[in-house]
Amino acid sequence: MRSNVLAVAAIALACTSAGVSANADAEAAPADYFLAALANHCGQAFAGRITANQPAPTAPDPFEGKTLVMHVRGCDDPGREIRVPFHVGDDRSRTWVLTRTVDGLRLKHDHRHEDGRPDAVTMYGGDTAEPGTAQRQAFPVDAESVALFQREGLNASLNNTWAMELVPARTFVYELSRPGGRLFRVEFDLTAPVALPPAPWGADD
Repeated sequence: MRSNVLAVAAIALACTSAGVSANADAEAAPADYFLAALANHCGQAFAGRITANQPAPTAPDPFEGKTLVMHVRGCDDPGREIRVPFHVGDDRSRTWVLTRTVDGLRLKHDHRHEDGRPDAVTMYGGDTAEPGTAQRQAFPVDAESVALFQREGLNASLNNTWAMELVPARTFVYELSRPGGRLFRVEFDLTAPVALPPAPWGADD
């Protein structure tokens, strides 16, 4: 518990020194607690399982039958940004990028090809519109991502909301939802670290 408190204090101090006012930092405190809890798992990887996938896919599901692993890997500046590659079987194209903003958190999806080139659909996501809680942060799609989805003909994604949930030392959840009933959730067991996967495609090291 003491280490968690110290981590949160250090992150709050880093945010203040980065130009976030004391009032803004207090209002966005859940974002700092969320980042601190995730940072406690830096250098670890965890296996996941799909707990919701509605409606059932009509086309072949890229996640079906695949080993799902998240790796809390990019922690050079955990008070500002944490990068979490999400491996689907041998596919190492996905990395979640969580960044501290003045008002909360930003989630972006960094998608790469095997040779490291950015995918045509990459760096999409959104910023938190509400403070959220220390255990749940939600990210409505931003205007930049809407324009990207429209350009690429991905109209089903125009109303995406992503969310992440973290119960310290227990579970981490990645979620995608849409107003029409789409719900996709992957739950990772934080109590049982697994072997570290290879670096994600496009990583510097």
